Amino acid sequence: MQNNLFTELEKRGFINQCSNMEAVKQLLNNEKIAVYLGSDPTADSLHVGHLVPVMMMRWLQKYGHKPIALVGGATGRIGDPSGRDSGRPIMTEDTLAKNITGLKKSFSKFFRFGTNPSDAIMVDNYDWMKEYSHLDFLSKYGMDFTVPHMLSMESVKKRLENGMSFLEFNYMTFQAVDFLTLYKEHNCMLQLCGADQWGNAIMGVELVRKKCGKEVFVLSTSLITDSNGNKIGKSAGNAVWVNEDKTTPYEYYQYFRNISDDLVDKFLKIFTEIPLEEIEQLSSLQGSEINEAKKRLAFAATEIAHGTEAAKLAEEASNALFAGGLDSSNIPSVEIDKFDSMPILDFLINIKLFDSKSEARRMVEQGGIQIDGQKIIDKNFVVNYAENIMVQRGKKIFLKVIVK
Repeated sequence: MQNNLFTELEKRGFINQCSNMEAVKQLLNNEKIAVYLGSDPTADSLHVGHLVPVMMMRWLQKYGHKPIALVGGATGRIGDPSGRDSGRPIMTEDTLAKNITGLKKSFSKFFRFGTNPSDAIMVDNYDWMKEYSHLDFLSKYGMDFTVPHMLSMESVKKRLENGMSFLEFNYMTFQAVDFLTLYKEHNCMLQLCGADQWGNAIMGVELVRKKCGKEVFVLSTSLITDSNGNKIGKSAGNAVWVNEDKTTPYEYYQYFRNISDDLVDKFLKIFTEIPLEEIEQLSSLQGSEINEAKKRLAFAATEIAHGTEAAKLAEEASNALFAGGLDSSNIPSVEIDKFDSMPILDFLINIKLFDSKSEARRMVEQGGIQIDGQKIIDKNFVVNYAENIMVQRGKKIFLKVIVK
């Protein structure tokens, strides 16, 4: 079974780039190692765009390797410049703490945590970075990073055009120290990352070699894009969140249910654990039959993130809505305090269907909102009290509002 791991990862399309392909193949197939994956607490949940390396890590754990989920309490205070054209805003301590808690919840949906050899552990790089003063850090690591090398990184070159701060310039050195620390403390031999993190991750490989004379490795995954080719992420405004308080299991299900036909094969391989032989059959479906593959995808992906029961409820609600029935008890619901009347934009914000009034206003003016079956196009429309109000956003998103 162990010898099949790398083949499984390759056939499922996880592998994008590797620092030493043959060495990593031998390591994963013949040994059981600690592997780490990091995420900065820039939000209180992972989203679908994060899940390619997360799902690859899940496969590694299934084959006996030990996941280390690193939450960047220190690097999150700096902000990763990769893929950005401006600096990230500095977060408050309260926001950082809230986001770290949310990320731990997200990781727990995909990894098995515990005390057994292959059980995952959670670490926070603030625990070791807080011990360094600026002078201490420079004295210990300043000679290990050259400015020309750092300037050659794609993430740096792109940001230099927009005024990269010295704070952001330090990000890659912090991430490199993470790898060194995890190698020393947990004998971590491999870092998983998205393609956009390649440069930062390689800095860690080089630092371990300089400090310990040992080769460690990086394995990157490709980035997932939406049907328009845009990277999926919260900054792009198209994030589908993992934690149910941000994206309900029903909405999560609907995301996978409604992907474009050309993504079905790729998403089945990445976001589910359906056997490859079955995926081949599902991906061969044509015309309207491809919807059966999408249903299988949506259920399997939702089951991993939210459990079997939530996946069943989401499936039942989806089937009811596609059949034209709006009376399913499994439609996502939200409770709000009783009111006599409320302007439509305030109402949409109150039920958390949008994060801002400007976003809600655009959707209303574009005819994308229905209240109890009535299309609303007037931004000044007033919602009157009712015990239950059915809200529809676009064609597929339904929300039952229960007024208490």
